[in-house]
Amino acid sequence: MQVGDEAVGAVLNRLRRAQGQLAGVIAMIEAGRDCKDVVTQLAAVSRALDRAGFKIVASGMRQCMAEAEEGGAPMSEAELEKLFLALA
Repeated sequence: MQVGDEAVGAVLNRLRRAQGQLAGVIAMIEAGRDCKDVVTQLAAVSRALDRAGFKIVASGMRQCMAEAEEGGAPMSEAELEKLFLALA
């Protein structure tokens, strides 16, 4: 499965955002910041990663449907389900 061209930019933006947020979490821990603040930022990192993963899976589903319409070999329902469950 490849990420569609239209989704690459959105996925990269989300991953870069998560990377910056994770660097912030590390700095907060090193500075001894309040646990509540650290957990809040860590949750934001997790959401950004989840959204990137969902975008990749959604793009893959579109690609699979297009391949099926063109007579190609689409991903099976089990393969798609496995991808979704990996993010759950």
